[in-house]
Amino acid sequence: MEIITWDPKFSQDFKNMNLQWLKEFFWVEKHDEEVLGNPEKYIIKPGGMILFVKEENEIIACVALMKMEKSVFELTKMAVKPRYRGEKIGNKLLDFTLSYAKERQWEKLIIYSNRKLENAIHLYRKYGFREIPIEANNPYARGDIKMQLNFS
Repeated sequence: MEIITWDPKFSQDFKNMNLQWLKEFFWVEKHDEEVLGNPEKYIIKPGGMILFVKEENEIIACVALMKMEKSVFELTKMAVKPRYRGEKIGNKLLDFTLSYAKERQWEKLIIYSNRKLENAIHLYRKYGFREIPIEANNPYARGDIKMQLNFS
């Protein structure tokens, strides 16, 4: 298993994993369709990154880091293929993601999530994310919790 950075050839894997996850737990919103349909435009070109977990020749997980401000990024679009869940891949990906952010001297990461995702919320808390007030006009209709991890 290895963690690799963005390569356009994996854009369909990124889109498919996230669409599958969204349909399994929620629904696909307009914002999701835009970002997943054009990750270069919405994530990469503004200064963000997409990381993938690769097992042999298969992409099995991903996470995006979307630039919000100068050194503030949203941790978003994290997905693990169903057959690989329960293998601590989310932990490994989150470990790598936090190291990646620290190396770049980012100030903080933001996550929008939903309280029904108890395992995800537990994982974020375990890594030091703390709940902060969520704005009424947050980018996700399904979002009912906002969390933040400060690096400085």
